[in-house]
Amino acid sequence: MTHESQKFHYECVDCGRVFHDDSLRYLCPDCSRNQNPEEAPKGVLKVCYPYKEIKKKYTSFKALKATGFLDLYPVQSIESFPPLRVGQTPLYHISRLNGKLLDANLYLKDDSQNPTYSFKDRASALVAAFAKERNLNIIITASTGNAGSSLAGICASSGQKAIVLVPEKAPLAKLTQIIMYGAKIIPVKGTYDDAFDLSVKATEKFGWYNRNTAFNPLTIEGKKSVAFELFDQMGETIPDRIFVPVGDGVIISGVYKGFEDLLKMGFIDKMPVVVAVQSTGSDNLVRNTFSDTIEFHSSHTIADSISVDIPRNFFMARQYLQKYDGEILAVEDEAIMEASKQLSANTGLFSEPAAATAFAGYSYYHKNGKLPLRSKNIVLLTGSGLKDLKAVQQIISIPQAIHPDLSELQNLIS
Repeated sequence: MTHESQKFHYECVDCGRVFHDDSLRYLCPDCSRNQNPEEAPKGVLKVCYPYKEIKKKYTSFKALKATGFLDLYPVQSIESFPPLRVGQTPLYHISRLNGKLLDANLYLKDDSQNPTYSFKDRASALVAAFAKERNLNIIITASTGNAGSSLAGICASSGQKAIVLVPEKAPLAKLTQIIMYGAKIIPVKGTYDDAFDLSVKATEKFGWYNRNTAFNPLTIEGKKSVAFELFDQMGETIPDRIFVPVGDGVIISGVYKGFEDLLKMGFIDKMPVVVAVQSTGSDNLVRNTFSDTIEFHSSHTIADSISVDIPRNFFMARQYLQKYDGEILAVEDEAIMEASKQLSANTGLFSEPAAATAFAGYSYYHKNGKLPLRSKNIVLLTGSGLKDLKAVQQIISIPQAIHPDLSELQNLIS
């Protein structure tokens, strides 16, 4: 497909090579060649724009917003996006927890309000729009659940075909979503990495468009939309801290990329502090971010969406955290489940364990006096708790049934 003009180009995060085109690309061919499967993949590409030219067109953030930020996305038309409302999710200001007033401001960004109930819809929507403009009608992805259900739902709305490869032990609720959306679901014996590798081989063999995170650079471009929204919802100010759950490192890179775009456009003059939060059972990114040596361990955590042995976007995420003085934290699974319970009971927001991990990080900062008075703190809630009901069974207790008798009812509630 011939485009009216080149909107963007790619840069390799590792070697810095620039690709002066806006064609379909995945990884840097030099850095991704002969990868060691036991090491974090290299060659992830960053999408870049002619920021100086764009800045001349828009004198204000409001003017850029009025266009749907089109100049900062790798698509030609807003009409190319799927018809579902993706993004523009609520930002709630929470003033009390457990009955006590908070002395630092807490905001919850509820991305469970996306069409398939997860943050992943931001990436899927942009991937689908890019594919539509290039007449790529079949999109494949590997997923532990959320990315697959997201792609399936978005494709169902846009008339595209989704093929989703999942590890055979992926949560039933997420598999159910994929099937109900009409996608072709293919369980794969082994791990997410096995499904990922098979999807890449299928892309090479059949020419299907691949949505895989940390493989397709457009996934980060889709996820950066949350930064634009937060800046807008905060009255064109930046928060002091943003707590982000981390697995592969793609969501946190998307958050950084969005604010970095605003920085390069001159709409902000500094970056917010981004806190990367992982489970201690799957802490491969945070443990290695500021370390001189890199060593990955096998992961075991109840937060399946962020359970990652080898973070596929490790180098980009680490680069962002180091460049912009990000902070890192690992929390125990017990703290994650307690955070999920406290979040639900205090706010009415029921988040899956991966999302509650970010709130567990906030809770740690709050309890240890690490949040300055009147500071503005955002917790990114990335997915609904309804996606993984099995995970919370250990912290809930359903009472035995009573007879329809007032005295029995009174005994239980007194």
